[in-house]
Amino acid sequence: MARLAGKTALITGASSGIGRAIASRFAEEGARLLLADITETVREGGTPTREWLAERGHDAAFIATDVADEAQAERAVAMAADRFGRLDILVNDAAIGNGKPLIETTLAEWNRVMAVNLTGVFLMARAAVRLMLRQEPREEVRGRIVNISSQHGMIACPEDIAYGTSKAGVVYVTRQIAVDYAKSGIICNAVAPGKILTGKAGRAVEQRWLDYSTARTPMPRLGRPSDVASAALFLASDECSFMTGENVLVDGGWMAA
Repeated sequence: MARLAGKTALITGASSGIGRAIASRFAEEGARLLLADITETVREGGTPTREWLAERGHDAAFIATDVADEAQAERAVAMAADRFGRLDILVNDAAIGNGKPLIETTLAEWNRVMAVNLTGVFLMARAAVRLMLRQEPREEVRGRIVNISSQHGMIACPEDIAYGTSKAGVVYVTRQIAVDYAKSGIICNAVAPGKILTGKAGRAVEQRWLDYSTARTPMPRLGRPSDVASAALFLASDECSFMTGENVLVDGGWMAA
């Protein structure tokens, strides 16, 4: 039986990369999806996620959303409730990087990374929890939140102080939500990816960073979006029944080395 059959999920950052992979995996497992992103354009190329899923018979809708904007975040959650009647799963994947060390980072750049990567998680989670608290529980759970953090939320992110700091905040927010709302039937965990090859160009695939990540990763390959999607699926499923506040590493052993 599909692990998310009858469940509804809202996924931010769903147009590309890890978010797209999570959407695909959740759809395969029977979830009905609301995809939220600032654009439907697939960063690494290809058919937009909603269209790609619809062609395969999956129930998916899209809403243009800047997660850093309070009204847009709340509108996305409201649309999920209106379309599906309830929201079982929120995945906070939307994020941006800056790629600059401390002395080269402007205040505007810092603020934008924090707005998307951290404030966006806060706004989406706040709206979702408010909705979930009004829902009847299923198997003792009113709703689940899966945040996408990073191993760079626990160790330094070379030459990207804003990104690393924002992801450290995501780890903390995950624990706080988990503790505050466990008794209300809300489960909140995070997935911390290591180096994931999503197909995007630019700084992420510069040879120096590929060499650095390969040297840091004990396993003989770097990560794939599907690796993160599998972990997110577990955390979103009923199989994750007595686990909350955790930051699950999907890093090929990076943090164990």
